[in-house]
Amino acid sequence: MRRGRKLSVWAFGSLVLGAFLFVDLIQARGETIDEVYKKALKEGGVLNFYGTLAQINAEKILPAFEKRFPGIKVNHVDATSDKLAARAITEARGGRTIGDAFQTPLENVAQVHEQGLLLDKTPPEAAEYPDNLKGTYWVVSDFQFIVAAWNTNLVKKEEEPKEFDDFAHPRWKNRLIAEPRDLELLLGLAKHKFKSDEKAIALMKKIAVNNIEFHKGHSQLAELLVAGQAAACITCYSHHYPRRIKKGAPVNYLLTEGIGGINATAVFKNAPHPNTGWLFFRWVASRDGQKAYSEGGRTPGHPKIEPAEKTRPAKIYALSVEDIKEFPKYQKIWKEIFRLR
Repeated sequence: MRRGRKLSVWAFGSLVLGAFLFVDLIQARGETIDEVYKKALKEGGVLNFYGTLAQINAEKILPAFEKRFPGIKVNHVDATSDKLAARAITEARGGRTIGDAFQTPLENVAQVHEQGLLLDKTPPEAAEYPDNLKGTYWVVSDFQFIVAAWNTNLVKKEEEPKEFDDFAHPRWKNRLIAEPRDLELLLGLAKHKFKSDEKAIALMKKIAVNNIEFHKGHSQLAELLVAGQAAACITCYSHHYPRRIKKGAPVNYLLTEGIGGINATAVFKNAPHPNTGWLFFRWVASRDGQKAYSEGGRTPGHPKIEPAEKTRPAKIYALSVEDIKEFPKYQKIWKEIFRLR
C-alpha cells in the first residue's frame, strides 16, 4: 500500500508539472492572430499603412488583408521610401504619429528606427525566418534581387554566365551594361560571397576592364537588353524578366546567385491603431500573408513560400542593416573602380 501511495504521489506530481508546462507554453505562444483581430476591430477599422508597395502589387495584396480581416480598411499612404521616412519623422517631431505600419526598403526602416519611432518587437511568426531576415524591430516582407541577365540572340549557350565572376572573362569586352548606382553588387559580394573586400574589389576591377556601359534605370536596362543593344547586364532586377520572357523576348537571367535588397515591415511605436498595426505586421510575416505577397507579384521573404514567378536566386546575399551603414565606403570604391562621377 505504501508503495502504491508513493507511485500515486509521483504520478500526481508529474501531472501538476505537466499542467504548469502547458500553461507556460500557452503563455509563450501569446495571443493568436484572431485574438489580435478582435482587439483591432475596436480601434475604428482603419490601418494607416506607410508603404512603398507599387500600385500593381498593392491592388492585389492589400485587398487580401481586408478579406482575411473583414471590417478593417487599409489607408495606403504611397510615396517613395525617402519621402515616407521623412514624413514619419516630420510628423513625430510635430508631436503626432499618424502611421500604424511602416514598410519600405530596410535602409529607410532603419533610419526611422534610429529616430526612436518604431516598436522594438517582432511577431511570433518571425520564428520561421533566419536571423539575417529579421531584426529586433523588423521582418523581411519581400525581396528585390540584383542579378545578371542576357540577350539569348547575342550570347551563345556555352557563353551563358553561371555566376557574377564569369563577367571577368575577356569575351564580355564592350558587351556589358549596368546601373551606375548599384554599389550593392560590390557590397553583397564583399560581405556575403567572398567575405573579403580584396577579393570582391579584384573581381570588379577585372569586370571593369571589359568597359561597361552605364544607364540609369533598371527598366531601361531591361529594354536595352531586349532590343539587343547589349549582350548582357550585370545589375538587373530579377522580377523584370519572367513577364518579358512570356511575351517572347529573347532574354534569360541568372538564378544561381543574387544580391538581396530587403523590403521590411515594422510598426510605429505610438501608432494611433496599435493593435491594427500589430495585426498587419503579424499577417505580413505569416505564411498566409507571404502567399498574398507572392500572388501579388512580389518575391516573398519567407523561406518556405515560393514566388509566383522565378525571381528568387538559389544563393541569396541579403544586405543587412550593418551592411547598409557601410554604403558610403563601398559607393566610393564602386565609383573609383568604374570611374563614375
